[in-house]
Amino acid sequence: MIDLRFLRENPDAVRASQRARGEDPALVDALLEADAARRAAVAAADNLRAEHKAMGKKVGKATAEERPALLAYAQELAAKVKEAEAAEHTADAELNAAQRALSNVVQDGAPAGGEDDYVLLETVGTPTEFDFDVKDHLELGEALGVLDMERGAKVSGSRFYFLTGYGALLQLGLLQLAAQRAVANGFTMMIPPVLVRPEIMAGTGFLGQHAAEIYHLEEDDLYLVGTSEVPLAGYHSGEILDLGSGPKRYAGWSSCFRREAGSYGKDTRGIIRVHQFDKVEMFVYCKPEDADAEHQRLLGWERDMLAAIEVPYRVIDVAAGDLGSSAARKFDCEAWVPSQRTYRELTSTSNCTTFQARRLSVRYRDDNGKPQIAATLNGTLATTRWIVALLENHQRADGSVRVPAALVPFVGREILEPLR
Repeated sequence: MIDLRFLRENPDAVRASQRARGEDPALVDALLEADAARRAAVAAADNLRAEHKAMGKKVGKATAEERPALLAYAQELAAKVKEAEAAEHTADAELNAAQRALSNVVQDGAPAGGEDDYVLLETVGTPTEFDFDVKDHLELGEALGVLDMERGAKVSGSRFYFLTGYGALLQLGLLQLAAQRAVANGFTMMIPPVLVRPEIMAGTGFLGQHAAEIYHLEEDDLYLVGTSEVPLAGYHSGEILDLGSGPKRYAGWSSCFRREAGSYGKDTRGIIRVHQFDKVEMFVYCKPEDADAEHQRLLGWERDMLAAIEVPYRVIDVAAGDLGSSAARKFDCEAWVPSQRTYRELTSTSNCTTFQARRLSVRYRDDNGKPQIAATLNGTLATTRWIVALLENHQRADGSVRVPAALVPFVGREILEPLR
């Protein structure tokens, strides 16, 4: 949720943010009205409670002749207090709904527009020009015996798969390398639950525009996570953190689940867009004034991992209309995919400012000991999709694939060779 004080003082900035996202700026006015109505309801209830309390003292001091009239009026006040408190609760609920309808305020400098309006920040490495016909990751994976989509579909349906043999070792190696690097950079390694309560899912902002992507277990009223960002964001919900010595950094290793609603017919070949995958996700709690610098650190750690798997990539500043509702700014790293002759997202890092922490009531104490809302950030450190870029960029004319040096200790081979 956005800061109501910021909204009151900068309504035009919030309207501009809504327009940059391609969302309705009228929601800003609806929230301002709900805020004013709630403050009026609180004031009315407070005044009536104070009057009722004062009347109680008057009754205690009244003479026998005065007491019946005062008691009658006190009863009227009690009824009015009850009505005012009900109105206050209604105003609270309406304010909460209006506040949750509004996305985070886009950070100054983020490009406006939609998916294709990103700004290219840097290109790293040069795509290899192969002197043979390149194969895509599915053809390579099946020939190498590391990927089985057919049996994945037989067992679970479309967009499911088996990673087999060295394919499984390749994924475990990627995630283990990510885990080791995260720990070396001061992150606490976590294996979180992948089922979360509705209030945690809602608190991270995934039950708004992303609700159709999420698997829901109705009988248990639990949600399967699409990223370990969700349980890590909920880890400190309702707490006051000690950030005096710097940010709290966590790295979550989990399986992730996405329905991929609305993406039928898109990226159906192979493992670019699937229903289940594994990921190591960085998550940070910090003071708001430290968030921008921390965002750059997360991007730097993602770049280090991409360098380790030796693939060409580019860094983009994601446009406002392509941001999730919680993100104020997002940078993606996209690796070159030779078979498609284009770049595809491998990592994403978002600065969510105080938006998630305000919903989840995660605070810290400032220099004066006063509780303040923390900032949260997240970033991908490795995921199953990386295998796509790895296989395709390191393929050789005979159909074999070179294993990047950083992964050889985990995979146990320098070259993956076709089974036949």
